[in-house]
Amino acid sequence: EVQLVESGGGLVRSGGSLRLSCAVSGVTFDEYDIGCFRQAPGKEREGLVCISNSEGRTYYADSVKGRFQISSDNAKNTVYLQMNSPKPEDTAVYYCVADRVDAFYYCSDYGPLGDFWGQGTQVTVSS
Repeated sequence: EVQLVESGGGLVRSGGSLRLSCAVSGVTFDEYDIGCFRQAPGKEREGLVCISNSEGRTYYADSVKGRFQISSDNAKNTVYLQMNSPKPEDTAVYYCVADRVDAFYYCSDYGPLGDFWGQGTQVTVSS
């Protein structure tokens, strides 16, 4: 059973930085792509980033490209989302997701799917 535990959320000033962590357990790490969705009040859920643990390839939504960076520590079974220069519109609940590696779908090309979800962590960006 996949278990995803997020941490690192909180309040950050616009232009600052924040790092979210997602600890993955219960599965073989490199058999899953790990990504992130966010949900802001009144807005649609948005698939932001993902990383292929087996290949290291990444995907970024246009809204965060150049500001956020996803990385993976295979020794710790943990994925990190470094949020640089966050904006107030980045305020949302951020969810870590895991997708079983699929030969016909590459998260690095199309973004995360969300087969399994963490509990979410709130990120609030003040102006």
